[in-house]
Amino acid sequence: MLAVKNYKFWFCTGSQDLYGDECLANVAAHSKEIVAKLNESGVLPYEVEWRPTLITNELIRKTFNEANMDEDCAGVIVWCHTFSPAKSWILGLKELRKPLLHLHTQYNEEIPYDTIDMDFMNENQAAHGDREWGHIVSRMGIERKIVAGHWSDPVVQGKIASWMRTAVGVVESSHIRVMRVADNMRNVAVTEGDKVEAQIKFGWEVDTYPVNEIAECVDSVSQSDTNALVDEYYDKYDILLEGRDPEEFKKHVAVQAQIELGFERFLEEKNYQAIVTHFGDLGSLKQLPGLAIQRLEEKGYGFGAEGDWKVAAMVRLMKIMTAGMKDAKGTSMLEDYTYNLVKGKEGILQAHMLEICPSISDGPISIKCQPLSMGNREDPARLVFTSKEGTGIATSLIDLGNRFRLIINTVDCKKNEKPMPKLPVATNFWTPQPDLYTGAEAWILAGGAHHTAFTYDLTAEQMGDWAAAMGIEAVYIDKDTTIRNFKRDLMLGEIFYR
Repeated sequence: MLAVKNYKFWFCTGSQDLYGDECLANVAAHSKEIVAKLNESGVLPYEVEWRPTLITNELIRKTFNEANMDEDCAGVIVWCHTFSPAKSWILGLKELRKPLLHLHTQYNEEIPYDTIDMDFMNENQAAHGDREWGHIVSRMGIERKIVAGHWSDPVVQGKIASWMRTAVGVVESSHIRVMRVADNMRNVAVTEGDKVEAQIKFGWEVDTYPVNEIAECVDSVSQSDTNALVDEYYDKYDILLEGRDPEEFKKHVAVQAQIELGFERFLEEKNYQAIVTHFGDLGSLKQLPGLAIQRLEEKGYGFGAEGDWKVAAMVRLMKIMTAGMKDAKGTSMLEDYTYNLVKGKEGILQAHMLEICPSISDGPISIKCQPLSMGNREDPARLVFTSKEGTGIATSLIDLGNRFRLIINTVDCKKNEKPMPKLPVATNFWTPQPDLYTGAEAWILAGGAHHTAFTYDLTAEQMGDWAAAMGIEAVYIDKDTTIRNFKRDLMLGEIFYR
């Protein structure tokens, strides 16, 4: 399901014809070499594609519009090798609709002290050519990422790679379609929001279907297909009967297998990449989807509970941005459940009734079948596990009525201090930075939700860059957060984004 297009990023070098053909030939050769070395580095998740040197407003405008129309182009990287008069870029920049990175670099790493002359100076003047270009982009108020340093530096390459994932998130955002099974939980504010504005801002399409329309698709799944998937479950996961009759247990598991197959077929047929359910409206479904949703999340679908379509879209977005990442540790919907307030051991137990993605698991994954008061259906089967240790980010996209705000909290995930044998759900335990109390106060001040889109594999900077590209406010809660400064940030946001 998580099939992300093999995107490319165009490398556009700025210059002018003032310095003659030999200089322009060197500019082209240098930029081609940089592109080749970047692609050979093994650091970048997507290919960089060289484009002819941009020296006139006509060529710049034509190139940028070609980038707009190329569905494989996820962004444009610009570098001014020589001085490039910025007025030549105005029309092209006004029409560019792809994510933009300004690579402030130069071909040579060191000044050639023994041989440097004015010809060299004229040819290698990114130090002020990029400043000229940067000025016009700032004056035009165009959002872009700036990366400064030598192109061969692994740190610089890492920053480009990081931005590439953000850029793909920007481009792919317009392809996210969320299927809502029924409506959101009654009288809950934070899971609601303006779906029309979300489509305008982010490109998300959010549609609702009656539960029984999906349930009919579930019912149409054959017994043989269901049995085959149950066999896969039994091969892959530990089975924890906990005193239940094995055959009765297996029948409960089979219900989830049928739901997984039915839901996935419906999603594929209707071209949706994220799903929300609500335990208060299950129609003819025999169980609240649990194991089924967990498996769909692991395949790359976004999910939000109780109708939380914003979280569903954000989880899908994060899974797109981390696709193909080496040693990825996982992405999931999570929910703040309960605190540990023991001094020195503070943290928040993260879980949900059923639907945590197993991509974040560490160690064995088990299937349990336990009663669930929510939903008033038969006991649902679910995957149970504990999550990985490490640093991650928890995000909450909220609708403030007049605008969206993305709250980004860096969190430190830890192992549970003790086993919880009576808790039949997947869990994560984390301490928000800078500490539980400051983090919780800041989160509440910002209006953060109890559901989060969480990942180990993206940084706060990447998600903040995504928010900036979308034209929405982002606020950060991390090791440097103080409540006094955070309140000031919120007040500034009120002024800037209203």
